[in-house]
Amino acid sequence: MLTSLALIFLLGLLLGSIFQKLKLPGLLGMILTGILLGPHALDLLDGSILSISADLRRLALVIILTRAGLSLNLADLKKVGRPAFFMCFIPATFEIIGVVILGTTLLNLSLVEALLAGTVLAAVSPAVVVPRMIRLMEQGYGVHKSIPQMILAGASADDVYVIVLFTAFTTLAQGGEFQAWSLLEIPVSILLGLLLGALAAWGLVKFFKRFHMRDTVKIMIILSVSFLFLELENIVKPFVPVSGLLAIMALGIMVNRSYATLATRLSVKYNKLWVTAEVLLFVLVGAEVNITYAKQAGILVVVVILLAMVFRMFGVFISLVGTSLNLRERLFCMLTYTPKATVQAAIGAIPLSLNLAAGNMILTIAVVSILLTAPFGAICMDNTYKILLAKSNAK
Repeated sequence: MLTSLALIFLLGLLLGSIFQKLKLPGLLGMILTGILLGPHALDLLDGSILSISADLRRLALVIILTRAGLSLNLADLKKVGRPAFFMCFIPATFEIIGVVILGTTLLNLSLVEALLAGTVLAAVSPAVVVPRMIRLMEQGYGVHKSIPQMILAGASADDVYVIVLFTAFTTLAQGGEFQAWSLLEIPVSILLGLLLGALAAWGLVKFFKRFHMRDTVKIMIILSVSFLFLELENIVKPFVPVSGLLAIMALGIMVNRSYATLATRLSVKYNKLWVTAEVLLFVLVGAEVNITYAKQAGILVVVVILLAMVFRMFGVFISLVGTSLNLRERLFCMLTYTPKATVQAAIGAIPLSLNLAAGNMILTIAVVSILLTAPFGAICMDNTYKILLAKSNAK
């Protein structure tokens, strides 16, 4: 395992820096590292690393979502309001509709199979989007209209919406019945996640103000509470839906609101943790990519993914109708909502593991979507934000 970790960090950092020197996002080098080291290429990673890959990727997400919460001002979120709410589900819904139309006509999928493929494809990647929105907030781009804050909030809830639909359509594809009441899990999961995070933040702030300790210890406590959120989500899932990831972000937001000086200090430390977590996350995402499926994809799969992305971008445009954003700012939001990575790597293989007829096709769509949209979205964000967004002097 130690040798595998050494390869992950050394080669991941090396290729990441090479890609950055080529004016490309470093995550591309990290994903490439994972593909090369993974079981579908050179097979240099220890099985013990791969067996806990999903947990390690979630650890990295915990770090960046907490960091995002610590940076978000609740007043800014209130100011965005309606469009942030619409961004939680309208773009994903449009993309699912696009996949249904395109999948049934171009890929010969049944309606249920196309719905399942749409939910696999429709989740935006917080691992790609969140760190870039944090950077925009730190540099002051788009903050006067709360654009990064809106995207942060929407992208996090977007995943909850899509995963609930994926679960429902998986049941339907296995011969079960679609239960309309299962859609209630979406708002319940979001609301309970936010409430759980807010209550935990209230208790932690009280505790931190009463007992003096180093900020490093506070980080360890917050991380531990975050891990418990995720475990609680798994435990109560059969009874009541709770979004552990939203609870983690809500915790950070409420710490920022009630103890801003601490949030600022902790943000610096979480930034340092992200340096390690980012490499681990994207290398392990790359390790999940089976390049064989990408080779077998064919041009029609690529066409479906690209056209579905157009549907998604139109959904973002619809979500922003009636806002004060100009066309350049709306275009930036549309580009920002395109990258796929973490969710697709996590759920893309599930239909195949369930022996569903379209399992191979859905996994191929997931793999190709990562290879196409993660670079596209990252490159677009990195190279357009200074052009499309106005910079504010105030952070």
